[in-house]
Amino acid sequence: MAEVAFRGATKRFDGRAAVDHLDLDIADGELLVLLGPSGCGKTTALRLVAGLEEPDEGAISIGGQVVNDVEPKDRDVAMVFQSYALYPHLSVERNIEFPLRQRQVPADERRRRAREAAGSLGLTDLLDRKPRQLSGGQRQRVALARAIVRQPKAFLMDEPLSNLDAALRLQTRADIVALQARLGTTTLYVTHDQVEAMTMGHRIAVMDMGVLQQVAAPSDLYDLPANAFVAQFLGSPGMNLLPAVLEPGQPSARVSGGHLPLGEGAAAAAARAAPLVVGVRPEHLFLSPAGTLGATVLLVELLGAEVQVLCRLEDQTKLVVRQDASAPRPAIGEGVRVAASPGTVHVFTGEDGTRLGGPG
Repeated sequence: MAEVAFRGATKRFDGRAAVDHLDLDIADGELLVLLGPSGCGKTTALRLVAGLEEPDEGAISIGGQVVNDVEPKDRDVAMVFQSYALYPHLSVERNIEFPLRQRQVPADERRRRAREAAGSLGLTDLLDRKPRQLSGGQRQRVALARAIVRQPKAFLMDEPLSNLDAALRLQTRADIVALQARLGTTTLYVTHDQVEAMTMGHRIAVMDMGVLQQVAAPSDLYDLPANAFVAQFLGSPGMNLLPAVLEPGQPSARVSGGHLPLGEGAAAAAARAAPLVVGVRPEHLFLSPAGTLGATVLLVELLGAEVQVLCRLEDQTKLVVRQDASAPRPAIGEGVRVAASPGTVHVFTGEDGTRLGGPG
């Protein structure tokens, strides 16, 4: 078993908690994504597992063993970095073999395992090349092969795709997912890219300012965010958040420019707290003469199969509406009416953003 666990793990730099009392379990064979903005503590959490940082409080365990005092080289984890970190003077094969040489694995077995790893990532024809002769995607696959050749308890991946262009990111993302599924190796993957997180992770752990905000399967995270931060961070663009007041005796929330209907559950939740923030995702809004919100169009962006309409409400709050490319497009500066699909409005507290209810 190679589960990884954080128990109250805290790491401070200059008195500030980069990771703040983190409790998190990564199951054996799971691909868990640590997601959050720059500076949220996700890479520090990864480095705590690797042993590159020591926790000031709490414990890190790998395979049921607390590893706080275990040297990095003895933790049996393999890291893949944002930079490829290949040895420029060594061939692809020698780069892949390198961890095995350090462990004094016999030459025949080194060669066999290196070629196996290379074959699994489509590198067989490149074994004699030097890193300078490779594309960015090929170099990243060499770095992945060097990690898997060790057959570690866990893979630790720190934004490994951020240096690749969009097409290569898509392909390498698919390679990593397929590889992890085939090997079944516990994997902790760090990224700030929510599309990567949503498409790769068995579960996603969202962090902000060193604090774990929510951990859940991608669909649950998107549909039922624990708070306003998660709601706005997940999605491209994120959820629209609007200051609101519950209308007395009505299942609706008054917002700038009009109101949004609330389902029974959301309305009941909204009645228990004030101030309020309501949230609705761009794909759940549409332009209609019968819409309950008045807005002014600021920008219309054609994105192939869809259009994003950026609007401004009376109080200058921005609102994004996503619609099909075949729908009539409003003109910039035009006044429009916006409606929300039934049962799609979330309710959060205005104080700390905790989710109260919805969608509905």
